[in-house]
Amino acid sequence: MGRGRIRADIARVRLPTTFRAREPRTAARSGAVIALVCAVVLSVSTVFGPNSVSSTTRTASWVGAGLVGLLGVAAVSIRPRTLDRYGAFLGIGVGAVLLTASLNVATDDPSAAGQAFFAFPVLWAASHLRRGAVVAVTTLAVAGDLVALSFLLPLEDALFDVVFFGSVLVVIAAMLDRAGAVQAALVAALQQQATVDALTGLVNRRVLDEALRHALDRAPRPEGTALVLVDVDSFKQINDRHGHPVGDDALVHLADLVRRHVRAGDAVLSRLGGDELAVLLPGCPAEVATQRAGELLEAVRSTPMTLPDGALLALSVSVGVAHAPQHASGMRGLYAAADAALYRAKNGGRGRVEVAAA
Repeated sequence: MGRGRIRADIARVRLPTTFRAREPRTAARSGAVIALVCAVVLSVSTVFGPNSVSSTTRTASWVGAGLVGLLGVAAVSIRPRTLDRYGAFLGIGVGAVLLTASLNVATDDPSAAGQAFFAFPVLWAASHLRRGAVVAVTTLAVAGDLVALSFLLPLEDALFDVVFFGSVLVVIAAMLDRAGAVQAALVAALQQQATVDALTGLVNRRVLDEALRHALDRAPRPEGTALVLVDVDSFKQINDRHGHPVGDDALVHLADLVRRHVRAGDAVLSRLGGDELAVLLPGCPAEVATQRAGELLEAVRSTPMTLPDGALLALSVSVGVAHAPQHASGMRGLYAAADAALYRAKNGGRGRVEVAAA
């Protein structure tokens, strides 16, 4: 197997989401700070504290301080998303637990202060990692404390200390993990509200603008990019005759038809506001975009909406198509070209597709 193949296999390795960080950058920064604090505490205890009593304890303590310092340096030196992708954050939590257990045995330290170091990786993991990693680090911390104390204390005393200290670790980890999950859910809900139209489920104008900017400026394709604007004909009359709830249902119905007839994998579907929808087609030639606009127009014509009383309401849309670079070069110009084409479709009798002028 060649080196290229090996690198490709490594690149495909991905840690399951449940063992990764909620926000890698924050986890890296927090981990670096905790590592620095622990390294300083270990250094002080090596010079002035209980770890200075013998050459063995001093050596073990200095080695521990150096390893913790290296963990902190790694956390701020390597890209957080790279660390997260390959499980480094879980490894940091596990490594910190194993190091703490080893140091407690090497320095002959069964004290509460020595056991307190198990709290650092557990609290950090519960604050920044996802549930699988929290469970793994917390379980290992309790087990590591038990193994370390069993070398240093009679079994009965070791079990008593582990039950007490382990209970504290488990409860705190569970509370922090729950708080983190609730916060993550709230953030996701806010992001959803900020990017998705609540009525139709399509993305909003801000997301469309960003996608269009990316397609035109950051990742242009040889085939170009098409923008299709769709407007419901006589929408005000629908609202006046049937009521605004039916008008909302008409927009939902239209959005469903757009999803059904435009592949989401190569398109961005958006509600611009009011009764106007937009379809962004990166990497789509002008003639293909025009064909797809026509197919959407026919789908709307052939699929009437069912009213609450069971009656059918036929809908009609006008569609404007513009293409970059054929009709415009920038985002503002592409919007203007598509809007002008839509205006011509409206003025030309509605229920039709118009393409921007070259």
